[in-house]
Amino acid sequence: MKNFILSIFAALALFSCKTRTVVQPNSPIEKPIVNSNKAFFDKISQKDDFESLKISSKVNAETGQFIPTLDATFYVENNQKIWINLQALFITMARGIATPSGIKGFEKLNKTYIDSDFSYINNLLKVNFIDYNFLQNLLLGKTFIPVNENDYTLTNTEQGFTLNSIKNQIFEANGKKSEYKISLDYSSDLDLKKVFLEDLASKNTLEINYENFENIGSQKLPKNVKIIIKGQKTQQILIENTKFDFLKMETPFSIPANYTKTIIK
Repeated sequence: MKNFILSIFAALALFSCKTRTVVQPNSPIEKPIVNSNKAFFDKISQKDDFESLKISSKVNAETGQFIPTLDATFYVENNQKIWINLQALFITMARGIATPSGIKGFEKLNKTYIDSDFSYINNLLKVNFIDYNFLQNLLLGKTFIPVNENDYTLTNTEQGFTLNSIKNQIFEANGKKSEYKISLDYSSDLDLKKVFLEDLASKNTLEINYENFENIGSQKLPKNVKIIIKGQKTQQILIENTKFDFLKMETPFSIPANYTKTIIK
């Protein structure tokens, strides 16, 4: 059942450069999106300015066990909480909430729950650096890894831009350091397309792909998110976001009585 919980929380997201200028007959010349390294890094590091966002989604988890397609509601209060509700056949199967202090969640089939800091979700994703802000950015298709201009090479490609780490990126958590080789791909519009990380010690990899960004108010959000986790085995989580609404909603959460706490080691 830890794979079922995985489907909740793993759900519970750069050289001097110029974009190509394309000239169409009788069309104005397009201005480049960025014309310097600094402009690129400033753009991909911009903070979200929304207050609250509801996302209606469908979630498929490929873990080696049968898990039905789940109807999901993600509710995000910017920098404060992520609330997740998963249903199958209109019945709530699992619910979770993430805040800067940690994550909580329960699933009804086996009557288990979790109450943990972010080490839990880091264990699930085979990394050691996820905190609340990283998780929110990961979910919303934002650059969730700190990228320092001095640590990456920026290449202009046919598809847009690619960042490759010049040196191993080191993250430390609970006294443990991990080193990663990292690459990030962006579209010509600077939408995040792909993040790939390899833990150089364990050889575990995390790959996240984003597709079909949609303009919603002042935000651009991905309609498709694919998470691939490779450790001793490969697991995938596919999220199809079908509707976005900027609104406030109630987010009830309490762990039912007589549920058993689950710990992933």
